[in-house]
Amino acid sequence: MSEKDTHIQSQKAKSFRPSIVSFILVLTTLLMGDLTSVFLAYAHCAVYAGTLLGAEPNFSNFRRPSNDKELEYWLKNMVWYHRFTNEKIRAATGLTENEIIASLKKFDIRPENRPKRKKDSPLLVLPYPGGRHPRIGFLDGAIDPQRETKFSVFTPWDANSYVVVDLPEAIWSNLDLTYLAHTHIDTIWTKQGIDLPKLEWNRRPDGILDIERKLPNGIAFGVKVKPTKKAVQMELWLKNGTEQKLSDLRIQICVMTKMTAAFEQQTNDNKVFTNPYVACQSSDGKRWIITAWENCNNPWGNEKCPCFHSDPKFPDLQPGQTYRLHGWLSFYEGTDIKTEFDRIEATGWRKKQAGKGKTNNI
Repeated sequence: MSEKDTHIQSQKAKSFRPSIVSFILVLTTLLMGDLTSVFLAYAHCAVYAGTLLGAEPNFSNFRRPSNDKELEYWLKNMVWYHRFTNEKIRAATGLTENEIIASLKKFDIRPENRPKRKKDSPLLVLPYPGGRHPRIGFLDGAIDPQRETKFSVFTPWDANSYVVVDLPEAIWSNLDLTYLAHTHIDTIWTKQGIDLPKLEWNRRPDGILDIERKLPNGIAFGVKVKPTKKAVQMELWLKNGTEQKLSDLRIQICVMTKMTAAFEQQTNDNKVFTNPYVACQSSDGKRWIITAWENCNNPWGNEKCPCFHSDPKFPDLQPGQTYRLHGWLSFYEGTDIKTEFDRIEATGWRKKQAGKGKTNNI
């Protein structure tokens, strides 16, 4: 989400400040006893204690693994690839410290025994586990981010660096904000007090991720993510399951670079915005991350997150109609980004619509 989008106004979360409360309580108690000297000696302790309490991580947005198979998968995902500490694992899973230590020992999962990938393997794509916010800044614009829309794409030059793609981050329509992958402003569902169920990516043996969601009014959408050696091919479909025409179907798809070494600068000066290609350049100027979507309606970036977008727009959909859009994400080592855009365009990644409501599969 961006402050740029006029539909989204920042609603800053109000937080409890235990340091202030502790300070006031100590001050009131001691001054009532005229123990000013004691107050001056110990006030800093109250403030420090309150600060520690205020720093306690938020463990309310976790997904506890349902069985040992899922537990093993997510621990490998978090420790081997996302390099989570036990605290972050706790935030993502809700497990206690003792449960985490015992499970890591049980499955023999350690950072140093991560399996090596073959040189000819496709780009590594994994579901993002949650537990660590994918942004650096503008956090009040993405409270409790949900992991079922987020996946990580690891760079080919650094096995520990990755971008987090939020697909879709938001869906707008003539009905107003129809879907949002975190808490910020009201959607048409939160206004009605309706909570959407939490979902998970389907993880296919060939590395493909897919998911679909049906909203309470019949609108459905789904995502398919296919890693290849040179790029990640993406597909987003939307079905109008209502009895009325849907219009103004704007999609926000976010590529976040917090965990990508040399790309985490909070600036838009390192980005190139064209339509549909948007690219982010490394601090040494030698590498790029590129994304693009069919029907790009809004190429832009948010320097606070930091992130960049090639946001598409669906055509108006009649009742019962389905439409598919295709996207691209790749990495480039070099300095001639315009020539690289031309090379990508020549691959024919954009899919032609094969009749009403249908497209070719990726």
